[in-house]
Amino acid sequence: MKKLLPLGALAAGFGLSTFSALAQTPSTPAPSAAPAQPELALPEVKARAAKAEERQGKDSVQATDTRLGKGKQALRDVPQSVTVVTEKLIDDRNLDSLKDVLHATAGISFQAAEGGEEDVRLRGFSLSTTGDLYVDGLRDPAFYDRDTFAMDRVEVLRGSASMLFGRGSTGGVVNQVSKQATLLAPSEVAVTLGSLNTVRITADVNHRLGESSAIRANLLVHDNDGAGLAQQKAGAALNLRLGIGERDEFSLSAFHLDNHNGVQYGLPWISPTPGSSNRVMLPTSTRATYGLASDYNDSTATTGTATHTHRFNASNELRTTLRTGRYTRDLRPSTVRLCTASATNPFTAACPAPLPAGSPGTVISLAEFNADTPLTRGGTPKIQDLEQLQLQSDYTARLKGLGVQHDIAVGLDAGHDDFNAYAASPVVKPITLAGTPNDGLSIDEAARTTSLARSFQSDALGLYAQTLSEVSPGIKLLAGLRYDHFKGDYAAAATATAPAANRSRSDSLWSRRFGLLYQPSATASFHASYATSFNTSGDTYQYDALGSNTPPEGSRNLELGAKLDFFSGRLSVRTALFRSEKTNERNRDTLSVDATNYVLSGKRHASGIELDVAGRLAKGWEVFLSYAYIPSAKIDEGTSLQGEVVGSRPGLTPKHSGTVWSTYQITPHWRVGGGLNARSGVSPQLVTTFAAPKYVTGDLMLEYKNGPWSAQLNANNVTDKLYADQLYRGHYVPGKPRMVLLSTRYTF
Repeated sequence: MKKLLPLGALAAGFGLSTFSALAQTPSTPAPSAAPAQPELALPEVKARAAKAEERQGKDSVQATDTRLGKGKQALRDVPQSVTVVTEKLIDDRNLDSLKDVLHATAGISFQAAEGGEEDVRLRGFSLSTTGDLYVDGLRDPAFYDRDTFAMDRVEVLRGSASMLFGRGSTGGVVNQVSKQATLLAPSEVAVTLGSLNTVRITADVNHRLGESSAIRANLLVHDNDGAGLAQQKAGAALNLRLGIGERDEFSLSAFHLDNHNGVQYGLPWISPTPGSSNRVMLPTSTRATYGLASDYNDSTATTGTATHTHRFNASNELRTTLRTGRYTRDLRPSTVRLCTASATNPFTAACPAPLPAGSPGTVISLAEFNADTPLTRGGTPKIQDLEQLQLQSDYTARLKGLGVQHDIAVGLDAGHDDFNAYAASPVVKPITLAGTPNDGLSIDEAARTTSLARSFQSDALGLYAQTLSEVSPGIKLLAGLRYDHFKGDYAAAATATAPAANRSRSDSLWSRRFGLLYQPSATASFHASYATSFNTSGDTYQYDALGSNTPPEGSRNLELGAKLDFFSGRLSVRTALFRSEKTNERNRDTLSVDATNYVLSGKRHASGIELDVAGRLAKGWEVFLSYAYIPSAKIDEGTSLQGEVVGSRPGLTPKHSGTVWSTYQITPHWRVGGGLNARSGVSPQLVTTFAAPKYVTGDLMLEYKNGPWSAQLNANNVTDKLYADQLYRGHYVPGKPRMVLLSTRYTF
């Protein structure tokens, strides 16, 4: 009697049974005098696989495989740029948030988003807050500050990828890979103390339950204060795996993260001299923040995930995942502006009366800025919640037909989002002075009343098929096609200035992905690829009056690249030439201002070269480098009333960006490390008159290990460099100040 596939049956209606019939049947075990011999051999295979995974992630900055391309693939078989930040690199650099991890890659910039969410730019293109961040291949909404305590690694896929992931992914996608229970992984407890009264405690406990089952728990408590970086985080991630490496494997996971954080919402730009169109940063401490004590950013993320994998044989499997999630955010920020006589630009706000005693009243330039400069604050609260249900099922197989070997992947994914946003009653925030920005003043956030302002429900379905065929020795062709259907329904409550609104839209789109791989040896892989992507109007959980009538934007990515291995595979080098283009960006038409929809008339591009190096240069000497050079980036076309100037370089697209990190084992007990992070000058979006200055920061690490005990000292931004990290046209968020952290770990 056939074994029932509990979750795999969900995909049966898609026709996966057809491909199952094509798959090879499991081979018959070789004759043996001992009937149990085939069962005894299986755990040995699993043990070797587990050791290989640990060596890649926990004990090396080098990765060799990924699941970004649907099914587990060698990175050399992915005809597109992928940067992997492993757990080893995360631990060595003491990176405790996703934003910190992304700083450890190239081509990344951040907008100081109005909603406080992760507004990430890759190659200058926005990663959609609803579509380009993933956990284990499933969408992860940008509602909360992500911590690394349960991450095994972070994968950054660069360039268009809608064939793999559906809507979004113009610049690429970021996939956070969760830690999974294994049969061999050790357990660890770590305590970190340091700057800003930081106390961080993590536990990673892996326990083998039987020959093919294990359970793993990751726990977090984190607390620090000061410099607008105050954080109180608590999290737990639990994973149970049954049948590891067997024909049927089950994985059950639960995750919860609770954030009670401060808000470093930004500082205003200021003119260096009266009448200048240029803007510069305020001459403040790296720990300066002008927010109020009542500002906060609370968020939660709670998910439950069930995965079933059925292996038809060693190379054919059906993997189905179901996830439910609930996310909340309650953000109460203060946007700080210099107080001037009138508010005629986004860099200042009008001065209400009365002004604080001793204040000069009007500040025009840096020369007039001092401790008595008045500051006024605005800021709209973001009170939101989201419930999400996602299903993904992928069948991957290695087949042979017409004398050619094919790696095929077919599948479906479906999702439902139920989003709500709430309005809060207004409050008047106090004016204070730059020298005493908080001044003991605050507001009573608890006194605000809230009401439902808008809601958004959406349903998405994607069907795809992809094949990687070895048409001759060393030459592989990739072809993929995907169909997506997305439908959204939006409702907005009536306000004093606008009536209630109900809008809906549905879109159906095809995405394509093609690639050519030339692999003359086991250590060299060259590729050329073409891929498309699209963005729907509902990417921000809402439709405005024009967007609900506007079709999706389209993008494409062209790439030539290579992946080379050196020193018997211990060092990997990846490089690529790319051109990413948005072919029909939304714009307001200057010829028909009162049109009922946006015009898809805009075009923009970014072209450049990327380089990644990861692995060991020699025994005990490890290196990770990621660099991006984008010399050509431009707004090519547009008839825009709202947008960037045609012919200008797009904002948040640095010409140079990168990072390098290296460690050396100087004795069996002592290891040292250091690195640099750098970015060239870059303008905020919609700004052509000034740019945030370039910067270079340095990090250091010293580790002592003796048996199961280790101690690690990190000094990040050792020179306490003041730089603008997240950018907006009216303000910027400074990068982290110097942080000195001492971590003690016990492994058992």
